[in-house]
Amino acid sequence: MFDFETILLEQRGAVAVLTINRPDKLNALNKQVHLESVAALDKLRHDETVRVLVITGSGNKAFIAGADIAEFAEQTPIGQRNFFYERTLFNTIDSFPKPVIAMINGFCLGGGNELALACDIRIASETAKFSQPEINLGIMPGGGGTQRLARLIGEGRAMELCLTGDMIDAETALRFGLVNYVFPPDELEGGTMKIAEKIAEKAPIALQLTKEAVKFAAKSNLDEGLRREVDLFALCFSTEDKEEGVRAFLEKRKPNFKGR
Repeated sequence: MFDFETILLEQRGAVAVLTINRPDKLNALNKQVHLESVAALDKLRHDETVRVLVITGSGNKAFIAGADIAEFAEQTPIGQRNFFYERTLFNTIDSFPKPVIAMINGFCLGGGNELALACDIRIASETAKFSQPEINLGIMPGGGGTQRLARLIGEGRAMELCLTGDMIDAETALRFGLVNYVFPPDELEGGTMKIAEKIAEKAPIALQLTKEAVKFAAKSNLDEGLRREVDLFALCFSTEDKEEGVRAFLEKRKPNFKGR
């Protein structure tokens, strides 16, 4: 679809697949990966032929093995703060209007786990490993690891992972609620694409509004969340897809949603 140096981008029907492509560095995140991935998401945001995004890492050793530590040696406190206060890849994924699935094929460490946390659904290989190891470098997570992790798996589990830096396997991640599905390595891509394609068949506007409502739940109290839900629910009734969905149900056929 587009030419980049550190990522690959392809489209399979209504599903786009973004691959972090630095296998010699275990797909570690550097500044170029951040910038190119943000640019790719900006293009996909406005592409009506893309309804779901899958993010993965090149090869089978690592999803993303964290940040590129070599860059840390050159960073000043203010430079690092300014970079993370800008529009980071993590926040760009979190605010992306379409569903995003992390397909986790190996090490998912540090910034890699933070990237996965910014996605909407996480699907892992049985061989995947997860951790927030920043504490071992004398630092702490800076890409949402302390915040999104606690909201997803609870304060106690998040505190344990962030304070110990310990690594957990895929089955433990599933038990903690960190991932939604675990597949054998040779079934990971097929299983992930099946889920992505199932979601891509739904009404695009309803997908976007549903994602917005669920994301809002983590940032609001129940009363505010319920009011937002009702507003977005009512907005769905202004769409052609709502009319098509109701007709298809009454006519006992599969709906053909257009995103209008």
